[in-house]
Amino acid sequence: MPHIHIRHYPRDFTAEQLREIDEAVTAAVTRTFALGEDAVSISLEPVTPEDWQAQVLAEIAARPDQQVRRPGYMNES
Repeated sequence: MPHIHIRHYPRDFTAEQLREIDEAVTAAVTRTFALGEDAVSISLEPVTPEDWQAQVLAEIAARPDQQVRRPGYMNES
């Protein structure tokens, strides 16, 4: 605990980019939750633009109470 699941449009990450994501997210989570690095897991899940609305936006819209940050594009009219 905790597990961070990041969904994103498909793309290729370099080893350096993956290291940067790992280090930045792990640092924020361990500091905030007062846990050691061994308690944190992170996964990346590519979601196609065609599936984004059904898979991601639907969940965001259905769970506003669980959001720390709402995407700015959802506030557009």
